[in-house]
Amino acid sequence: MRRIVSLLLAPVSLFTATVDVPRVPAVPSYQVELSSNADGTTWSGRETVAFTNISADPLPEVYLRLWGNAHGCQAVRVVGGVTMPDCTVVKFVLARPLAPGKRASITFDVTLTAPDREDRFGRSGAYSFFGNALPVLAVRDGKGWHLEPDVGIGESFYTVAADFAVRLRHPRELVVPSTGLTSDGLTIAKQVRDFAWAAGPFRTTEVRSPGGVTVRTWATPTVSADAVADARSDAVAAVDDFGGRFGAYPYGELDLVLNDRWTTFSGMEYPGFVLLISPRSPVVHEVAHQWWYGIVGNNEYADPWLDEAFATYATDLFEDQHRPGCRPGSLPAAITGNMGYWGAHQASYGTYVYTYGACMLHDLERLIGSTAMAGLLTTYAKAHWHGVSTPADFKAAAQAVSRTDLTTFWNSHAMN
Repeated sequence: MRRIVSLLLAPVSLFTATVDVPRVPAVPSYQVELSSNADGTTWSGRETVAFTNISADPLPEVYLRLWGNAHGCQAVRVVGGVTMPDCTVVKFVLARPLAPGKRASITFDVTLTAPDREDRFGRSGAYSFFGNALPVLAVRDGKGWHLEPDVGIGESFYTVAADFAVRLRHPRELVVPSTGLTSDGLTIAKQVRDFAWAAGPFRTTEVRSPGGVTVRTWATPTVSADAVADARSDAVAAVDDFGGRFGAYPYGELDLVLNDRWTTFSGMEYPGFVLLISPRSPVVHEVAHQWWYGIVGNNEYADPWLDEAFATYATDLFEDQHRPGCRPGSLPAAITGNMGYWGAHQASYGTYVYTYGACMLHDLERLIGSTAMAGLLTTYAKAHWHGVSTPADFKAAAQAVSRTDLTTFWNSHAMN
């Protein structure tokens, strides 16, 4: 959601007269000051979250998501608020209900300790990773507050774009790459859905893409120079390619954090910041997520295909892969299942959400034509830039460029 106007109103599809419900709290901003211990495994400090009530009714409380507590309740500790039975949720009752159109903030002390596990929020030797660790506002929309659980696979996140101002104080020997652009110790990240960082004695390189994007690598010492060069080369090519296809990359800098010691974790995308196993890292797929999740957001619990299928399809476009006939004739389950469903059917998650979802997009391209498909994706991204899209939004956008009714297409592709 770009700047104030887009943030004050929920995104409106260009292809339907239906106005989406407001997403509250809106226009969020985060001010964070954290200090690390000697090895960067623990960070403590204070966080302030400001927000506006754009609904028609007073707002009596807000909720924070502590996603880092999905696998144990001590990794993220917040002083203040009421921790719910699911310790990834903390409720803050406001001193007085926030009137429509008014702005308020909450301030709290927070301590983050990287768990001893291979994960986006975890440790690997001398290196600590803080993905989905910082407390962020939950979203309330027409279905109420979204407090869905982390089901243990994929992503269950749902956030609106926000501005972050983060100061990370740490010993000089620690190298700390992060989301955003840093100057004089203060890191600013504009219109991002989360803020992630890592800490450790990384080796770093920097290049500039022909399109003007700074691409930095941050590698653990055992990652080979060739692996670093390969990842950097793929990222440079992909960020410019996708910028031309879907809209210019807005974050200025792209940081790749490379580690070759993960065995059960392969990578995770954050706006302007990517964690990657190296070598054999899914660089292009994670760069594609800068658009499909980072820029064009979605409720990842409700609609995981809406970013994963698009990132897979974008990777195919980059690699000139068209996947003819990659989808079976009929599917016993819908591609559009939520993460509750996929948590209970984990063996099918990747095949349906990534592969069959991308196959559906390839088949749509074959139906409406490559030129129309390219225009659809550019216009669709622009309509939901820094916003939140839904399956209905995409279907409406696709129908607008199709000469035939797509109802049969959606039904035949398990897009119920």
